[in-house]
Amino acid sequence: MTIHTTVLITGATSGIGEALALYYAEHDAENLFICGRDKTRLADVKKRCEEKGAKVYADIMDVTDCDMMRKWIEKADSIAPLNLVIANAGVSTGEETENNVRNTVQTNVCGVVNTVLPVIELFKQRSDTDKHIAMLASIAGYHGLPTAPSYSASKAFVKAWGEAMRLSLRNDGIKVSVICPGFVRSRITDKNTCPMPFFMEAPRAAQIIARGIAKNKGIIAFPWPLRFSAWLMSCLPNVLSDLIYGNLPKKV
Repeated sequence: MTIHTTVLITGATSGIGEALALYYAEHDAENLFICGRDKTRLADVKKRCEEKGAKVYADIMDVTDCDMMRKWIEKADSIAPLNLVIANAGVSTGEETENNVRNTVQTNVCGVVNTVLPVIELFKQRSDTDKHIAMLASIAGYHGLPTAPSYSASKAFVKAWGEAMRLSLRNDGIKVSVICPGFVRSRITDKNTCPMPFFMEAPRAAQIIARGIAKNKGIIAFPWPLRFSAWLMSCLPNVLSDLIYGNLPKKV
């Protein structure tokens, strides 16, 4: 299993991102670069990570700003060469208004792209093999959900792009993992009114993700019953999947 000494995580102020920051601060990372949009929550996560022994660099960042992200990532790499970058930042859509849909795409798709592309450039300049990129997709990326069309589509992009990039970057010694969690406690799920089967707490999810990354798994999807159900639904003909998904309870 690989131990990563320098880790960068976007969207580290809540949910999976926060839990991953705390996990790596305690277990592997000597240097930890984290970002978020909320100054108070970011400062709190930074303090708790430092108490676990990591040297933490925390910055307020907008992942939709490609120039800002490139400069931040290059600066981080100049301080301590990055070993693991986790493109985690993401949002839910809520009501499918034009503004919300565009915000979902900008954050969940462009935010991941803005994080990953500068890292690829940096990693290609190095000959070592301790170079790993992880992208946060979702079980929702296996099949479009009528209760969350834009969110599903944004996570489907991340899943497909990550799977393809894993093979595309293999000869450059760059590992790529795609993370597809089910329902994990976060500020997003705290607002959900729909059923959330196999609900999981964030620290447990972080542990599963970190262990999967260390083993260089291509797809880290969990919990397995939800993954199997989503995969099976994606294999069904539309006449059947439409019937099943059409009866899902609506989110309020």
